[in-house]
Amino acid sequence: MLIDSTLLFIAGFVLNFLAAFIIVRFVYYPRGRCNNYVFTFLAFNTVIYFIMGMFTSIEISIGAGFGLFALFSILRYRTETVPIREMTYLFVMAALPILNSIFWQSGQYDRLLIVDLLVILIIWFLDREWGFNRQQFQMNVVYEKIDLIKREKREEMLADLSERTGLAVSDAEVQSINFLRDVAELKVTYSNRR
Repeated sequence: MLIDSTLLFIAGFVLNFLAAFIIVRFVYYPRGRCNNYVFTFLAFNTVIYFIMGMFTSIEISIGAGFGLFALFSILRYRTETVPIREMTYLFVMAALPILNSIFWQSGQYDRLLIVDLLVILIIWFLDREWGFNRQQFQMNVVYEKIDLIKREKREEMLADLSERTGLAVSDAEVQSINFLRDVAELKVTYSNRR
């Protein structure tokens, strides 16, 4: 009996981790080739699944799930700024093990598979920009054409930045201006498409 429940617990973990790994490796990572958050996503997912696996009743699990979301919200405001895309993936990595744990413990294996597949497909679909124009990348630029930072010359500045960088620049926000050196520091937002 103990061996059966342990094997079931391990099987649930493997399914949960497989779903998380597919999302991180085959949806998240190929879009930005940034592995800064891969460890965080998979570690969050694993630890939350094990915490949820310790609870035996669904009522306690749901309450604990909401508690984890509250803790997650507090962490969001206490840590360094994390881009919206990464926060979304972190939220999915935190919510997925809660759902998987509840479905696994209640024996709803068909729902677990359906939820995992739908989450993977929806995230894959949305992250491919189908029907959406996503501009998510940002960089700081020291810009010497200080006369173009005026509001009325905004379009000309964006065109100049696009031409000079070879990127599809969609926005530029003035961070600081140095009148002694005639330069401005800009936060430039661009997409990976021209």
